Amino acid sequence: MTPTRRQGDTELLDETRQRTESPKLYKVILHNDHYTTMEFVVHVLESVFHKTPAEAYRIMMLVHVEGQGLCGLYPHDIAETKVDTVHELAREAGHPLHASMEEE
Repeated sequence: MTPTRRQGDTELLDETRQRTESPKLYKVILHNDHYTTMEFVVHVLESVFHKTPAEAYRIMMLVHVEGQGLCGLYPHDIAETKVDTVHELAREAGHPLHASMEEE
């Protein structure tokens, strides 16, 4: 608090509060491509997104049945890194797996 003015013998204080805003979050989504194996998708979900085997299987099935699956919500830089990591792993393994990010 900083004193701003005096009124007689009384000191008035202005209270300054700082608000911190949470960073915007981005959805990281895996997309079905009809070529990438289910096992590889589960591997990516476990290794890149740190999903349990059961959660990785559930998301993989969403990708397979619905065409896409949400991997998680992350700040921009982390989401971008995870998308790039998925693409790099897929390319190295010869799979066309695609990931994207979109603002929540």
